[in-house]
Amino acid sequence: MKTRYDVLIVGGGMVGSALACALGDSGLSVAVLERQLPASFEHSQPHDLRVSALSIASERFLQNIGAWGGILDRRCCPYRRMKVWEQSSTAAATEFDAAAIGHDHLGYIVENRLIQLALLDRLKAFENIDLISPAPTARIDYVPGATLVELEDGRELVGRLIVAADGGDSRVRAAAGIGVTKWDYEQHALVAGVTTAYGQQDITWQQFTPTGPLAFLPLSGHNASLVWYNTPNEVKRLLALPEQQFLDRLHETFPGELGQITELQGRSSFPLRRQHAQQYCREGLVLVGDAAHMIHPLAGQGVNIGLLDAAALAEVLLEAQHSGLSICDLKVLGRYEKQRRRHNLLMMQIMDGFYRVFSNDIGPLKLLRNAGLGLAGHLPPARNRVMEFAMGLRGELPQLAK
Repeated sequence: MKTRYDVLIVGGGMVGSALACALGDSGLSVAVLERQLPASFEHSQPHDLRVSALSIASERFLQNIGAWGGILDRRCCPYRRMKVWEQSSTAAATEFDAAAIGHDHLGYIVENRLIQLALLDRLKAFENIDLISPAPTARIDYVPGATLVELEDGRELVGRLIVAADGGDSRVRAAAGIGVTKWDYEQHALVAGVTTAYGQQDITWQQFTPTGPLAFLPLSGHNASLVWYNTPNEVKRLLALPEQQFLDRLHETFPGELGQITELQGRSSFPLRRQHAQQYCREGLVLVGDAAHMIHPLAGQGVNIGLLDAAALAEVLLEAQHSGLSICDLKVLGRYEKQRRRHNLLMMQIMDGFYRVFSNDIGPLKLLRNAGLGLAGHLPPARNRVMEFAMGLRGELPQLAK
């Protein structure tokens, strides 16, 4: 027996589960296939290493689909200010403050697992959504309007529309024969969870160095996430250091704004890659999140553009349903691609520009970027536009209506 759904979402991470929530109570039958559910949350647990900076636009979307309360009930850290500066020139520092544009915060730093848990909890409220997990896939046969997904336990599911929300190495995308354009950045990101002597902070900052930025992301209480961008070999060497030597290197390298580290909670690393699917959709199939695009995490926009994918796709599908159009039709899905591909490509190009300009020690570029940071700090209209863009308050965005 094959179980049939209108929408079959492969991947129940942040983007896939957000899309499902946006389709809740829609009249469409939806299944979310998640390989493995995240561990449950307890307030006594240490903070996870993988965190995201959620923009105002993402916050509004999560509120609209009823998942924001589940995040607030767990833990998160709002931040009001963001500061960036060049290692060799504090005079060129630029600080962004939400109050300048009439907001009380720029965004929230939240552990990825807690975002996913809040969304999965929300899914349970919708009778038209089935969450199937564990659901490792054995086979995907792409057929427009009737794609088959066979699970390793032998179950077979068929979706009129199949959604690839299964990450950068998407099996759904591969099954449809959609290629990607990609290259690896010459950087890895080392992530360290720490406890500091400072109390909970309301600022996130980045200091640019020749080998890549040093970033501070505040978490609840005395906790923080540090991100150290460097060459793959140097990151590998740092991870191999004994704990005390590693802490010494953090104190030597990170600026005084960090303060004293009282505890190292954990450390890990991941490679940085730019990747963009050559198409976002085919008849009866569509890509969202990392399956469609991967960008440099410098400005923390990866999860935000993924959630905007989910919001835009849900909007397109609901409009098609209300208008009596097929949700599998390439013209319908093309509306989503037209809207999101342009926005995502722009964000990727901006992040590439930051990477090339700020991760080097070339004299003329150092002068230009110092001048640029200094100029931005003294031009409030330009600084405010940058904030609005980063917060998701500018550009062509979905209505996020639910």
